[in-house]
Amino acid sequence: MKKFDVVAIGELNTDIILNKIDGFPQVGKEKFAKDMTLTLGSSTAIFAANIAALGVKTAFVGMIGNDVFGKLIKNSLAEKSVYTNFLIQSDKYPTGATIVLNYGEDRANITFQGAMDFMTFDDIDKKIFQKTKHIHISSIFMQSGLKKDLLKILKFASENGVRTSLDTQWDPSEKWDLDYKTILPYVSVFMPNEKELQLLTGSSDLNTAIEKILPFINVCIIKCGKNGSILVQKDGTQHYQEAFLNENVVDAIGAGDSFNSGFIYQFIKGQSLTECQRFGNLIGAINTTASGGTSAFTSKENIEQIAKEKFKQSISL
Repeated sequence: MKKFDVVAIGELNTDIILNKIDGFPQVGKEKFAKDMTLTLGSSTAIFAANIAALGVKTAFVGMIGNDVFGKLIKNSLAEKSVYTNFLIQSDKYPTGATIVLNYGEDRANITFQGAMDFMTFDDIDKKIFQKTKHIHISSIFMQSGLKKDLLKILKFASENGVRTSLDTQWDPSEKWDLDYKTILPYVSVFMPNEKELQLLTGSSDLNTAIEKILPFINVCIIKCGKNGSILVQKDGTQHYQEAFLNENVVDAIGAGDSFNSGFIYQFIKGQSLTECQRFGNLIGAINTTASGGTSAFTSKENIEQIAKEKFKQSISL
C-alpha cells in the first residue's frame, strides 16, 4: 500500500495578488489597486492544494526559506491537508514570491524565485518514490535545478513504477530549451496549454505542434482556456471537450493548475481519459468562481455545491 496517491514536486512561493487596478503600471508613476490578497502561490502548490481538497492523499516536495513567507506556505499547505514533511527548508535562500497584477482573465506576474531555483534531485528524499502512486511536476522553467535534473527524476520514477504528469508552464526567458523528444517518453500525462506547446515545439499552429510531439507522448492533454481542451493519445486519437463557461469570472489565476488537479484526480482512480478530461474542465471552471488559485476549494461540499449551482453538474467527491 502506498502512503500517498500523489506527490507534487515543484516551486513554492507566496502570491501577492492585486485586483481592480487603475490601469497598467508606468515607470515613475503610481497606480492604485482596490483589492489585495496574500495567499499560497505557485502552480504546483495550487495543484497540490486543490487535488487534496478533492480527497486525494497528497504530499509536496519543494524548497522554502526559513522566513515568514516559508512559514505561511508550510502552514497553508498543511491547512489544505497536504503533507509537508518532505519540504526542504533552506537557511541560505529566502522563499520566493510573485506579485500578480490581475486584469480580468489575464494578468502580469513578477516573480522572485528565491529558494525554488536551487532544489535538485539530490535534495529530494528518495523514499517518496516508494511511497506514492503518482508524481506531478510543474513550472520547470522557473526552477533551474529541477529543470537540469528533470530526466533523472522521471527515469527514477519510472524505475520505481510511479506514473508521472508534467506541466512545463511558461518560460520567463522565452528560450523554450527543453528536449521534449527525450523527456516525453517518460511522462505518463503531458499537460501544456496550447500556446506553450506551440512555443515548446517551435510551431506556428497547434496541429503542427501536435504532429511534432505525437511520436514521443503517452498521453497529452492540451488546455485551451475558454475553448476547452484537446486530448491526444499515443495512437493519434484526439478528443475535444468544450469548456464549462463561467459568466462571472472573478479571476483565472490557477485555472490551468486546477484543471490538472481534476484530470489527475480521475486518472489515479483509473477513470477513462475522456472522463479525466471532462472533470479537468469542470474543476478548472470552478477555480474561476473565487479569487486566487485555491479559494474555491475550501471543502468537498463547497466544490460539489459550486459544480451544481454554477455549472449544473452533479458530482460526488
